Parts: sequence; structure tokens; C-alpha cells
Amino acid sequence: MTNVLPLALDAMGGDNAPAAIVEGAKRAVAEFGVRVLLVGRPDEIGDPGDLEVLACTEVIGMDADPAKSVRTMKDSSLVRAAEAVRDGRASAMVSAGNTGATMASALLRMGRIKGVARPAIATPIPVPGSDRPTVMLDAGANAECQPEWLVQFAQMGATYARLRYGIAEPTVALLSIGEEATKGSPLVKETHKLLAEGSWIGDSGARFIGNVEGRDLMTDAADVVVTDGFTGNVALKTLEGGMKSLIAALFAAFDADEVSREAAKALAPALLPLYGQLDPENVGGALLLGVDGVCIISHGSSSATAVVNALLVAHEMVEADMVGALRHAVTS
Repeated sequence: MTNVLPLALDAMGGDNAPAAIVEGAKRAVAEFGVRVLLVGRPDEIGDPGDLEVLACTEVIGMDADPAKSVRTMKDSSLVRAAEAVRDGRASAMVSAGNTGATMASALLRMGRIKGVARPAIATPIPVPGSDRPTVMLDAGANAECQPEWLVQFAQMGATYARLRYGIAEPTVALLSIGEEATKGSPLVKETHKLLAEGSWIGDSGARFIGNVEGRDLMTDAADVVVTDGFTGNVALKTLEGGMKSLIAALFAAFDADEVSREAAKALAPALLPLYGQLDPENVGGALLLGVDGVCIISHGSSSATAVVNALLVAHEMVEADMVGALRHAVTS
């Protein structure tokens, strides 16, 4: 690992905080040489080992009102983590805490990249059998959108796909209820016209391929899928719930009787890699694109392994100068 500024990690955020968060931080440092700045209440963090701690006195709960909490709880771990990035003490912020408050902290303390209308959450959705996921945005930052915002999401999503996954010419699609340009809501139809016109592409190398449907999200139909935050979040949670139900049903079937258990032993070597690919713990979290700093939003139930992967993604995006690339994409 190169000698970048430490990553500000919200030690108090998430269902398993602070124990799993601190454990993940220690593992990231020991196994990968990542530099981490823990942000939280020292008496609750416990033994941080060799990790530096940025002390705070408040914690924004998972069910707290995001905007109000960020405005009133100025000594919370989330706000202090965002300020650490703003003030040049940290290179990125990572949190498994309240998603809305994480976004609000990043937006209010780090600010938006000049020219960005609205930040968007970019979530990698695994594609079975491929090392290139589908990048979907917005996954929940903006419940209501304008066509011009979705076009900008396409710009930012293509930049993200290029830098993180090495896709030189990312294909971009619009999520709709049919492949035809005439299908969808007024928002989708107007966005389709703007994307098809193509002036947004610039030098990104991106290519708009039209509409895709929900069934296409876990396929190689497109590298980037653009939608509004309400639709994107519903689609994401539907996929997560569907995969959990399917995996639970498979495990139940494999343990139904002795014959099934023997069959499971034979199938395990083939199924385990797929299970690992679909496991949200290995994704590393979503990136909030459009704020003036790297912000990783991890799942609320993140384990230590998920924290390690989130920190690795944050480090990678800092080294790749994701913010600089997004700045260029939205102004070129």
C-alpha cells in the first residue's frame, strides 16, 4: 500500500459496532497495510491497538433522522469523520451506520464537486460467472430525480466503472419497464432522449445502449444502469431479499436428509465460489459519487470482513483519484 492519508472509519456505525468495526480495522492494517483513523467514543472502542483514535462524544443512531441529526449532533462520529476528510486529516470516510446521515455528513461537511447537481449512491451488483459487476446508481440518495440528474449519474457511473473495474468503454443503460424507448414513466422517457443524444459522453468512452429491465441487473447486459434513487433502492433490496431467500432454501434442501447432505458435499466445491461472489460482505460497500471526497457506505450489518473490504475499496478509490476523475467528467 502507498503512503496515503489514513481512512476515517466510523467506529460507532452499524449493527455490529464497535467490536466488528474495530476488528475489521485491525485486520485491514495487519493484512494489507491500510492506514486507519478510528472515529468514535474511546471508552466504547476499547483497545484500539496501534490505531489512532479521533475522539467524539455523540453517535447518530441507525433510526435517527439524518438531516436533523447531522445538524444538531456536531460531535458525532459521522460528522467528525467527514470533517477529517474535509480538513485533510483523512483521505476518505467509511461508515456502516445510518445511510442517510452518512450522506448528509459527507454532503454538508465535504461539499459537492463543482457542477454536480446531486450525489448518487453507486452500488456494484454481482453478475454470476463474471468479475465485472453491474454498477447501479442511484441506489437511494435521491428519491425524486430530474432527467438531467440521471444523465449526470450516467457520467459518474461510467467514470466509476472505468476506474474501479478497468472497463475502457463502459456500456450505460436506463432502468425501465421495457426495452423500447417509448416504455416507462415521463422521467424515464425524457432521460432516454437525453442519453441517446450523446453529448454527455465527452471523452469517457461510454456508450448508451438503451433501456434494460430489472431482470437484467445481474447479467452482463450493461456495465452501468441508471435510475432514480427510489426505484434503485427498491430494486437493490429486492435482489438482496431474493438472494437471501434462495440461499436459505438451498441450505435447507441440502440438509433435508442424508442423501441430500451427501449431494451437498459433492456440490460444495462448485457452489462455494458462487456463494462468495454473491455474498454482500465481499462487495466492499457502495460509493457516494459526487461529493468532494471519497465516501464509502457499507451495509448496516457489516462484519469485520465487510469492513476490511470497504476499507480496501476506499483506499483504491483514493489512489485512483476518483474525485478528480469525476470532476473532469461532469465539467468536460
